[in-house]
Amino acid sequence: MAAVVWAYWPSLVLLVQRWAQDPQYTHGYVVPLFAALVLWLRRESFPGPTRSSLGLWGLAWIGGAAVARLAGNLFSFEWLEIGSLLPATLGVVWLAFGRRTVRWAWPGFALMLFILPWPWQVDQWLTHPLRRVATLCSTYALQTLGVPALSRGNIIIIGNMEVGVIEACSGLGMLMTFFALSTAVAFAVDRPRLDKCIIFLSAIPIALLMNVLRITVTVFLFQYADAQTARVVFHDVAGWVMMPLALLTLGGLIALLDRLWLVEEVRPVPVLRPRPTVCAFTSNRAAQPLSERLPSASQGHAAPTTRSDSDREPSMQEIRDASQ
Repeated sequence: MAAVVWAYWPSLVLLVQRWAQDPQYTHGYVVPLFAALVLWLRRESFPGPTRSSLGLWGLAWIGGAAVARLAGNLFSFEWLEIGSLLPATLGVVWLAFGRRTVRWAWPGFALMLFILPWPWQVDQWLTHPLRRVATLCSTYALQTLGVPALSRGNIIIIGNMEVGVIEACSGLGMLMTFFALSTAVAFAVDRPRLDKCIIFLSAIPIALLMNVLRITVTVFLFQYADAQTARVVFHDVAGWVMMPLALLTLGGLIALLDRLWLVEEVRPVPVLRPRPTVCAFTSNRAAQPLSERLPSASQGHAAPTTRSDSDREPSMQEIRDASQ
């Protein structure tokens, strides 16, 4: 692990600088905390190192990461050079702890995908549609509030004032942040798979809603307050308020899922066991000794004698009545 950190140190420095300077990746500081929290909640199922699971697959992952990093450096693919850090870390964990630990830690590796830089083609492909959606929805929200707003491209026009929705206002960074948040919540909660999928995909509408709310409040302050207050709210206050609002929205979604799906209660079926049958009648004749029941030789063939009610064998009906 020390060798991996030493080899990737320049890439780690560039990654942290991007978190600090690029508005699209400011969520990079909180995503590792989400990953650590998810692994902490799964600590009881930690398998630990096992000899049977150790193998050379960890070295294979590390070798593949080294080849990817070299290719990214040669062809100037920064996303490939920095992104190879993830398979290198996976290979170290596999080599030290085994395959079972890699399976246990896969939610952490999945969350780390959100802090790595994406190819610029993907950023451009997502940024322009998000800017357009944010502009249209914010304009409609302002019109609903009574503000005479119009949209022209990615610009909101209110009287003589124009407010441009730039790339930083597209909400891509917020979308990545909420995707990481919803992924962490989906891994942390004990819910069915369908609920986990709904919680994961809820990051898209939540991110759009929070971004539209931020733009609407900012433009509203531009109109009825001053520009300095609007900038402070947009850059400073919104950054601290959006995350708690997203958590509250996720909590409301989970509460809605609890009331939306009806869980059928399965009651155990009682097992009917047969009761033991006890015969309460005993023949007096059977209780007599064998010498008394057999006729003596001197008597010869004696005439048959009639038995009393106490000497007769009980019937099946009487046995059933006695058992009941």
